[in-house]
Amino acid sequence: MSSSTAAPRARQIVAAVIGNALEWYDFIVFGFLAVVISRLFFPADSEYSSLLMATATFGVGFFMRPVGGVLLGIYADRKGRKAALQLIIAMMTVSIALIAFAPPYAAIGLAAPLLIVLARLLQGFATGGEFASATSFLIESAPPNKRGLYGSWQMFGQGLAVFAGAGVTALITRNLSPEALDAWGWRIPFMIGLLIGPVGLWIRRHLEETEAFLEAHKAPAEKQSIARMLRNHLREVFAVMGVTVCGTVGFYVILVYMPTFATKQLGMVLSDAFTAQVIAVALMTILMPVFGALSDRVGRKILVILAAAGLLVASYPLLSWVHAAPSFERLVTMQIVLCILLAVFFGPISAVMAEQFPAGVRSTGLALAYNVAVMVFGGFAQFIVTWLIHTTGLAIAPVFYVMFAAALGFVSALFLTDRTKVAHLAAVDEEIPAPHAGHDGRDGVILPRTAVNRA
Repeated sequence: MSSSTAAPRARQIVAAVIGNALEWYDFIVFGFLAVVISRLFFPADSEYSSLLMATATFGVGFFMRPVGGVLLGIYADRKGRKAALQLIIAMMTVSIALIAFAPPYAAIGLAAPLLIVLARLLQGFATGGEFASATSFLIESAPPNKRGLYGSWQMFGQGLAVFAGAGVTALITRNLSPEALDAWGWRIPFMIGLLIGPVGLWIRRHLEETEAFLEAHKAPAEKQSIARMLRNHLREVFAVMGVTVCGTVGFYVILVYMPTFATKQLGMVLSDAFTAQVIAVALMTILMPVFGALSDRVGRKILVILAAAGLLVASYPLLSWVHAAPSFERLVTMQIVLCILLAVFFGPISAVMAEQFPAGVRSTGLALAYNVAVMVFGGFAQFIVTWLIHTTGLAIAPVFYVMFAAALGFVSALFLTDRTKVAHLAAVDEEIPAPHAGHDGRDGVILPRTAVNRA
C-alpha cells in the first residue's frame, strides 16, 4: 500500500470508529458516576429512590435507539454516509455538553433533571444511527478483501473506549475527596469526552463519500421506506437481529455484569473481580482485529457460527466450575476463555452484518436490526439476569440467558449470506442478483465491475 493511500484509509478508519468510541465512553462514564449524578440531579427521600431515577434516566437512551437508528439510517441512505456521520457526532457532542455543564438541582430545581433526561434522549437518538452509518462507511471504504479487518476496528474502538472511561473515572474517584467530586470533579470525564467531539466532527467533515453509496444513487431506484425495506429484506433483518442478540447479551453479561456477579453471588473481592475483567477484556480487544483479518481469509460466517457454538457449549460448565470453588485463578480462566470466544465473534461481526444489505438500504436495515436487538436484549440484560437469579434460586442463573442468546445467534448465523470470497473480486452489492442491469429488484443497487470500491 502506498503512503498516499495509507493516510486516507487511516483517516477513514478513525472517522468511522471515533463516534462509536465516544458513545461507549459516555456510556461507561455515566454508568460509573450514576451514584454522584443521582445525588446532584435527582434528590429524593432515600438514596435508593434517587439512584433508581438516575439509572432509569440512563435507560431512556435505549428506547430512543431504534427511533434514531431508523431515521438516521434513512438519512444516511438518502443523503450519504458522510452527512449522517457529521450530524450524529454533532448531536453526541451537544448531549455530552448538556451533561457536562448542567447546573445541579440545588441551583435550578426541576430543570436540572430535565436537562439530563434531554441529554440522554438526544444521545440515545444519535447513537442509534452511529453504529449502522459508521459501519456502512467503514465497510464501503475498505479494500474489498479487507472488510473483515476494517469492520473489526469498530469493536476494537468500543474496547478502548470502555478502558478509557473506566480509567478516567477510576482516577478522579481515587484522587478527589467526596466533596470535590460532587462539586466539580464528576464533570471532568464529560469534559474530556466533549474535547473528542469537535475532533471527530473535523475529521468527518474532511471525508469523501463512499463509491458504493455514490454508485447506488446513480442508478434509478424507487423511493425507500421502512415497509419496503422490510418486505424485501426481512430475512436479513431477522438474521442480523439474531446475531446481535448473541453479541449484546455476551457483552452485558460477560463483560458488564460479571464483576457484580463475582462479588454478589460468589463472594469475591471486588478488586479481584475487576482485575480478572481487565485481563480478559484487554486480551479480547487485542484479538478482535486478528479475527477480523482472519475472516477475510477463511470466511466470516464460519467464525460467527463457531463462536456462538462455543459460547453455548462452554458457558455453563465454566460458570459451574467457578461457582463450585470461587477463586481469582478460576475466575480469570473463565473470563479469558469466554472473552476469546467473544473476540472470535466480534472480529467479523460488523462486516458480516453490513454485507447482508445492499448499499441502497444498508444503513437503514442494519440500524433497525441492530438497535431493536440492543434495546430489548441489552437494555434489559441486568434486569433479566437479576430476575433469573431470584426466580430460579440459582446463583449461576445468568448463564441461561447467555446460552439462550448463543443458541439464537447460532441459528441466526446459519441464515447469514457469506460474501467473503466474492468480496475479493468485487464490491458486496455486485453479488446480489438483479432482474435487470443496475437494480436488484429489492431496492438494492448492483455495482458494475468497473465500480468496485477503490477507496
